[in-house]
Amino acid sequence: MVEYEVEEFVTTFGQIDARTIFVSFVIIALTVILTKIVAFLLTKLSEMSWKYRLHLKTIIPLSKVLIYSISVYYILASVFALSLNQLVLLSGLIGAAIGFGLRNLFEDIAAGVIIVMEKTYQVGDRIEMGKYYGEVKDIGLRATRFITPNDDLVSAPNNLIFTECVASGNSGNSEMMASLDIYIENDSEIDLAMKILREAVVTSRFVYISPTRPVTILLNDYPFYKGLKARSYVNDLRDEFVFRSDITRRTWNEFYKRGIKPPKVHIMNYEENN
Repeated sequence: MVEYEVEEFVTTFGQIDARTIFVSFVIIALTVILTKIVAFLLTKLSEMSWKYRLHLKTIIPLSKVLIYSISVYYILASVFALSLNQLVLLSGLIGAAIGFGLRNLFEDIAAGVIIVMEKTYQVGDRIEMGKYYGEVKDIGLRATRFITPNDDLVSAPNNLIFTECVASGNSGNSEMMASLDIYIENDSEIDLAMKILREAVVTSRFVYISPTRPVTILLNDYPFYKGLKARSYVNDLRDEFVFRSDITRRTWNEFYKRGIKPPKVHIMNYEENN
């Protein structure tokens, strides 16, 4: 029975003509165009609805997997007219191909499906993968693309989720924690400094505060200076760096008015190195 299926499988592919190949390429091209159109429309729609922006962007990779799966099945079942047994046999051949040099490609595809299904991270998330950090713009079948704070487009193979730790700063939520460190002189008035920093955070137009998203001000004691850390949530993750800049600027403006200064140790080190 197996030998018969193999012979029939070889015969089927042996009878492939130019028309079949042309139709297959046309379907593949239309599939690529369709996925780009769907991704474009969903992206535009998500930007029009701030509340559901990340939820709509989550549909983009799911739609890609669905469209590609339907396209491949249609080509194999209708264009090449393969039977169920032949499809199973083809799956076995693909498995053999993985062992003969295409392993990384299929690992990327498998990882892409896992990322989409398990929501390891989603389109719109701020993630840290390896030494890179940025906002996920696209989750493809082979690679994930994200934009770094320096506006660099990074394309990372999906199979990195099997070997690298991936950290998501917001996990599908529009708000995200943004911590900020400020260092002051040892003899500064600590209570006043913490009060000023908290006031700068809670009055920022970018902050998001709720019972589960509080503002926390921490104090760290170092040998030559004091360190203040503000932990709070930004209302929209895309304002992360604007939020930090806003807090830093307004905090130091008030610090200088109240006589709170940065630690001298940095100035001394700079002078010694120059």
